[in-house]
Amino acid sequence: MVQSPIGIGVIGTGFGEKIHIPGFQTHPEAHLVAVYNRNPQKAEAIASKYQIPNACSSVADLLAIPEVQAVSIATPPFVHYEMAKQVIEAGKHLLIEKPTTLNAGEAKELLDLAIAKNLVTCLDFEFRYVPAWMRLAELLDDGYVGKKRFIKVDWLASGRANPERAWNWYARRDLGGGALGAFGSHTFDYLAWLFGPVSRLCGSFSTGITERPDPQSGEMKPVDSDDTCRIWLDMADGTPCQVLLSSVTYQGRGHWVEVYGDRGTLVLGSDNQNDYVHGFRLWGSQDGKPLEEMSIPQRLQFGQTYPDGRLAPFIRVVDHWLQDIAQGKSTAPCLEEGLYSQRLMDLTHASNQQQAWVNI
Repeated sequence: MVQSPIGIGVIGTGFGEKIHIPGFQTHPEAHLVAVYNRNPQKAEAIASKYQIPNACSSVADLLAIPEVQAVSIATPPFVHYEMAKQVIEAGKHLLIEKPTTLNAGEAKELLDLAIAKNLVTCLDFEFRYVPAWMRLAELLDDGYVGKKRFIKVDWLASGRANPERAWNWYARRDLGGGALGAFGSHTFDYLAWLFGPVSRLCGSFSTGITERPDPQSGEMKPVDSDDTCRIWLDMADGTPCQVLLSSVTYQGRGHWVEVYGDRGTLVLGSDNQNDYVHGFRLWGSQDGKPLEEMSIPQRLQFGQTYPDGRLAPFIRVVDHWLQDIAQGKSTAPCLEEGLYSQRLMDLTHASNQQQAWVNI
């Protein structure tokens, strides 16, 4: 028996238009039936452009469409909780962007509600589905580095390095803006995926660009979200870890994960400043030999790549979510992993305020 495609509604038309809409329209088991934007004219324009049957300017209207069985949320984090709660209460399966919510309390409430309603959830933690990252996970599981001695993460991006870039919600800490929300949410998830839980951490924030021009008036508005974040962690197995995140580093080195052990070293990285998924390569060394680039098995490669590197792993996320829906069970990465990432983000804020280590 052939399973019918699952009816999908997309909430949000920024990242939603760039990645979610083409991702769902590419997947054979998804049928995109509705799109939401709070502006009715924009909703109609997006629906017409992508031939989506229903344009909605309220979440309630989208959720009332019988064909909508599952919903993806691609909006800024400060509206995630209210929108996701509406989706779950309406009995729809949920895919949500990171960071999950504004705090762990909100994320926990969503998780408990989804479990109570037996709904399948998914987080767009796409690094889990990038070929080089998948190979790194395999090699770590195989014991390539032996007993880990040190883990180092650098994610140094230039996307907000220009102080003339316009002010928006990203500039406000209370709205979920900042490097920790953008990068740290991913980092906390893949650290757990690759290396297990964290036992304690210490975080420190700084804001190098303290004001930006208002996009309408041009007047300067204050920025209080972090644009650079330093985090020290002790993993549960005792391995020390250092994380440096920044969105304001002109010609920053990009995104790198280094793992040092008593048998070998693995280095994963990309210096691509224009696309945070494209360009990852993997190097390895054992017994003190020079690092050599490692090939990525064909079985892990994308079947198709796209000009925007985020699309191919997102399609794998969609595939994972739809398979979970078919099986009636959420598996990682779902709201449980989203809650864990959010808890570590909350504790990083607490550590920065207390200027002290905090236990997990």
